[in-house]
Amino acid sequence: MARGKKRSKQPGPVRKWFFRLVKTGLVIGLLGFIALAVTVTVIRSSLPGYEDLKSSPNGQMIRVLDVSGRELFSMGPSYGQWLEYDDIPQVMIDAMVAVEDRRYESHLGVDPIGIARSVKVRLERGRWVQGGSTITQQLARNIFLNNSRTFGRKGREMLLALAIERKFSKEQILELYLNKVYYGGGAYGIDAASRRFFAHSASELSLAEAAIIAGLVKAPSRYSPTADAQAAIDRATVVLRVMQDAGAITAAQAAETKPTAVKMAPEPRQNSVRYFTDWALPQLDLLIDETVEPIEVWTTLDLGMQRAATNAIQTGVPAGVQGALVAIDRDGAVRAMVGGTDYVTSNYNRATQAVRQPGSAWKAFVYMAALEAGYSPNDIVTDQPIKIGNWTPRNSGGNYAGDISLRSAFAYSKNTVAAAIGNDIGTTTVANMARRFGISTPIDVYPSMVLGTSDVRLLEMTRAFASINAKGIAITPYAITKVSNMNGDVLYKSKYDGSRVLVDPWVAAGITDLMQTAVNTGTGRAAKIGRPVAGKTGTTSSNKDGWFLGFSSGLTTGVWMGRDDAKAVRGLQGGRAPAAAFAAFMKVAVAKRKIEKFETDLVLPDWQLEPDEEELYGAPEDGIYVDENGMPIETGQGLEYDLEDGQAEDGPPQLDQGWIDSVLGRGEQGEQPETRQSENDSPADEPQTPARPDAPVSILPKPAEE
Repeated sequence: MARGKKRSKQPGPVRKWFFRLVKTGLVIGLLGFIALAVTVTVIRSSLPGYEDLKSSPNGQMIRVLDVSGRELFSMGPSYGQWLEYDDIPQVMIDAMVAVEDRRYESHLGVDPIGIARSVKVRLERGRWVQGGSTITQQLARNIFLNNSRTFGRKGREMLLALAIERKFSKEQILELYLNKVYYGGGAYGIDAASRRFFAHSASELSLAEAAIIAGLVKAPSRYSPTADAQAAIDRATVVLRVMQDAGAITAAQAAETKPTAVKMAPEPRQNSVRYFTDWALPQLDLLIDETVEPIEVWTTLDLGMQRAATNAIQTGVPAGVQGALVAIDRDGAVRAMVGGTDYVTSNYNRATQAVRQPGSAWKAFVYMAALEAGYSPNDIVTDQPIKIGNWTPRNSGGNYAGDISLRSAFAYSKNTVAAAIGNDIGTTTVANMARRFGISTPIDVYPSMVLGTSDVRLLEMTRAFASINAKGIAITPYAITKVSNMNGDVLYKSKYDGSRVLVDPWVAAGITDLMQTAVNTGTGRAAKIGRPVAGKTGTTSSNKDGWFLGFSSGLTTGVWMGRDDAKAVRGLQGGRAPAAAFAAFMKVAVAKRKIEKFETDLVLPDWQLEPDEEELYGAPEDGIYVDENGMPIETGQGLEYDLEDGQAEDGPPQLDQGWIDSVLGRGEQGEQPETRQSENDSPADEPQTPARPDAPVSILPKPAEE
């Protein structure tokens, strides 16, 4: 019987499918590898060069300079000196590699073991605790990506890391990493961090200091020594233990190293310049669009004037009192700004934020409105008791001078005359004048508003006086003159606009005339500085606020003093501490400026009256506030007070015109002052007092007939 042929073994269907899957997997893997290689190659070719990466910024750095180019401070990222790899202390390299990427020297940019460990911890704890990122991946994320926790970002990060490893050496990658990573406190790079936290270069880092810096990368905001010194020390202890486990240091070195013994750099003291920069820098949002590239901001601040302003406020305020000062140059440049006695204790800016009653400083608007309505500094007005509705103002000490010039009434801040003027020309006219000169806070139109009962800001009051100094041309305070990038390209440059006229030049000259008198022989005598000064004091009722605002040699300065809780301050008057602080500042601020005389000659009154102090009797019941357009604002019923009959309190003899004439030797044949009278009051056969054709009929109180 013939032997049949032997059958050949054929693989079963399972084996066939297995081999097919293996082949497919190999093909897919090969194609994937090729695609990965091509992708990495393409990315590698598109990566910036090493020098470009060294110079690329991490976030926006802003250098703030004063008017002379001196740095006030830097904000945003802080960069230290770039350290070449060979200049970086070995302890710093060892600490960073041990705590962030122990297999740094062996992987190709991505660490499969680290990724596997990260996934394992994720499965065990139910959340991502360890990222598994290598130093190269972290560098890629810091330079090219963001910190979003998505798989898409993680995939791009890995591709970039592989490309970076293909393009740069391990030493170059470490150099980039150590010089560019964020370490907290605004510091980018180990040198900036070392200077920020230890006040010395990173080339001098000790093992303990290197451990502290290496521990910051994981969570800069949490472990930063400036945020939590103890947390930073605890984290450094962990880094030392990890370094020991990695073999970077011995057990003896780890035991000898004491992070608690590291001397931290003191926090930089915040000085009064921050009042200015806190006000100025938010304006950048309106001036430029650049938010990434480093920029230099040239400001109007004069550092010498700022020091003088700080000293004037700190040494000039009474005990327990706050103070503020603003100085504005002739074009609106803010040269100095102090918002309080100590920025560290209180960063509340009383120069720009606080609203307080200006007292008699407000009379600048009253008298400007009067001048515009036809009054002149030499016009004769009457200082005597007056009652307007239910309001009865009085002068300091209850004294009244009778017929006096408008100049004298302003110089000695006579309340009854200001009240009569307001009643004559209308308080709405005064409110509109204040609006014209930049007062933006609500203005009441009670009759008492002429004595400064509406709240204002020091910056706006100083702006108004600066516009008077500019002969009636609107002045807008500004803080930034130029913004440029690090290449010198100008992104913004300020321009002066002197086209908006607020009042005629003769009105500005008239009020300047009055304010010269106030300083030279009136309530502002403490503001004298040995050169022409024009200004006005202000004191609110019960001495809650003291003001002095004035100008000389093109510089306008406003000073306010008072308590934040608005309680009375014994002896606080505008002609005392505020005027003295003004003088102390201005003597330094204008010392190198040319002495400038005002266009109006100084005319002094014949006698001296009372100091500036407002004492009010009563208030109207139905006063209103007006907005910036002069429209009424509802505020409810006015306050009610116990009213007096308008008679002066017992005090010194009345200082009337007859007394003045007797002191000056004026008899019946002496020269009599001109009086301002209405046409109906003048006898037909007597000459009339010269007046402007458009001058209004005065309704100022006349002396009582004997």
